[in-house]
Amino acid sequence: MIGILTYLAAFLLYLLIGWYVWRNTWGRAASKTGDYPHQSLTLAHHAMLAPLSLHAATLYQSMLADGGLIFGLGNAISAIVWLTAFIYWFSGFFNRLRGLQTLIAPIAGAAAVAVLLPWLFPSLRPLANTEFPAFKTHLLVALMAYSLLTIAALHAVLMTVLERHLHHPGSRSILTSLPPLLAMEKLLFHIIWIGFILLSLTLLSGVIFSKEVFGQPLTFTHKTLFGFISWGVFAALLAGRQFYGWRGRIAIRWTLAGFITLLLAYIGSKFVLEIVLNRY
Repeated sequence: MIGILTYLAAFLLYLLIGWYVWRNTWGRAASKTGDYPHQSLTLAHHAMLAPLSLHAATLYQSMLADGGLIFGLGNAISAIVWLTAFIYWFSGFFNRLRGLQTLIAPIAGAAAVAVLLPWLFPSLRPLANTEFPAFKTHLLVALMAYSLLTIAALHAVLMTVLERHLHHPGSRSILTSLPPLLAMEKLLFHIIWIGFILLSLTLLSGVIFSKEVFGQPLTFTHKTLFGFISWGVFAALLAGRQFYGWRGRIAIRWTLAGFITLLLAYIGSKFVLEIVLNRY
């Protein structure tokens, strides 16, 4: 059984790694030689496996109960953040993406908070209809879409920081290790394309699940509305990129707008229902 010590161990390890990376990278003043602490990030990257494993164990225990699936607000946020951190950690094994490992500090900080949420906001009521394959597919694809678009949002924020650094060089040596801004922009749209495809499959599988269980194509809710608005924002961004060459600040703003709308679609709806209205 997973006890409180497992939650606390994962929490403390995330904090320790985040602090270590911040102290040795972001918190270090730019040097004249432009030295970059590769060893610090390499050590932190390998060390992240420990809290990720403990985090996965807590999720397994808190989400699965008596053959059912518990997916309340705490579990939902924790699972999305864990998958985001895992995808980001896994990308660190590819040479062309290693420069982006500077985000370990904020991701570890977010994961430290997220790992405690299932314990702080427990939900004891399993989801209905989890035996349907359409629902399982919908949930898995949705988690992947959320995670990739979360990474896209973080990537957009990092691009904003890098763009400001280009206008004020010499502020932080850590930024000199990042790929060129155009390369980061190209990677951003690759991530958004994959996330958009998964988001499209999420909405489609949601329609299939609704028809299979309730006998109607779609139930109109705030979650559905914001989900389709978010899909429309990302679709407009990709169309603008394709036909009008949108880039830079325009692309960043649309990315963040789409992510915030997506956040309201599911996490916002769950927060209102479970925390404000006390409904599950």
